[in-house]
Amino acid sequence: MTPVLESDEHKALRAAVSALGKRYGRAYLAKVIAEKGHPDELWAEAAKLGYLGVNLPEAHGGGGGGIAELSIVLEELGAAGCPLLMMVVSPAICGTVIARFGTEQQKQEWLPALADGTRTMAFGITEPDAGSNSHRITTTARRADDGTDWILTGRKVFISGVDIADATLVVGRTADARTGKLKPCLFIVPRDAPGFGRRQIDMELHGAEKQFELTLDDVRLPADALVGDEDAGLLQLFAGLNPERIMTAAFAIGMGRYALSRAVAYARERTVWREPIGAHQAIAHPLAQAHIELELARLMMQKAALLYDAGDDAGAGEAANMAKYAAAEACVKAVDQSVHTLGGNGLTGEFGLASLITASRVARIAPVSREMILNYVSHQTLGLPKSY
Repeated sequence: MTPVLESDEHKALRAAVSALGKRYGRAYLAKVIAEKGHPDELWAEAAKLGYLGVNLPEAHGGGGGGIAELSIVLEELGAAGCPLLMMVVSPAICGTVIARFGTEQQKQEWLPALADGTRTMAFGITEPDAGSNSHRITTTARRADDGTDWILTGRKVFISGVDIADATLVVGRTADARTGKLKPCLFIVPRDAPGFGRRQIDMELHGAEKQFELTLDDVRLPADALVGDEDAGLLQLFAGLNPERIMTAAFAIGMGRYALSRAVAYARERTVWREPIGAHQAIAHPLAQAHIELELARLMMQKAALLYDAGDDAGAGEAANMAKYAAAEACVKAVDQSVHTLGGNGLTGEFGLASLITASRVARIAPVSREMILNYVSHQTLGLPKSY
């Protein structure tokens, strides 16, 4: 797949990350998942080469780029069969929020470490009874008796990588002193904070990053655990959610490209009658359609990243949702068609495609479902009335 609308620097970054990914590949990732979980070697080398912190400020150890560059890194690793899902969380969400809204102390403490891979941060927003409705978040933060510290109480669910993360950026709600209404705020919660518990969720999807349910039982945090302004509310929250959608699109596009490349290689060589099966339009056309849809999804992802990096939060919000939707649909179709192209071989461990049937659906579900994205577009873009 030839990149379009990219600078020479972006093309060079894409080629370099692709070379790194091919040195590890799908077999490496599968072995790591089976033996220990997180791909530490790949994570460390990506960090050493400057890829993990490519979006973070140069003044704090990063590459000075943006989400456009970080999405290239994740897409190319995915296309090589070894995506790093924690990139969606640690540098993209948490790193971006701290870089934009954190105190100087928070930036100095976290950004260089996130960039060089020595520390990671998880992101906790989803709750058992809130789902897509962030207005129903019940995790609350209140001032301690000393008027300085914070006390967090609540639950989170489907939070990735908490066991390997040094801290979790938790979305809570504080009471507005003027109105009494709850508003979202972000807190850095260390992994070993008293009262901060976790339980691993048994998943059918076997990925490098495990999923957890979190409990915050009167977790006491110092005043400087609050990221940004107590009154900023949704502005800070969506500063992290828009990159999350863009990076999920990159994750899905990379996965779709990996599956498609395996199917195309198979269709060129597999011969049942006189010519390779790829010569038959019943095989060739669906693969061509999958390629086209992945390319189109990438264009929207690039637009979303450019808008976000340019500071157009409103425009990026719309484009990020569309990119995530398009990439998820393209990925699911590409994986399905790739498995179908290989027939029975598509379900074997030798070709490594069957596990992607489950993995590809993640982008349709998380971090927001396709139906909620369609709601967003129908309400915000088309101006149609809400049904809820």
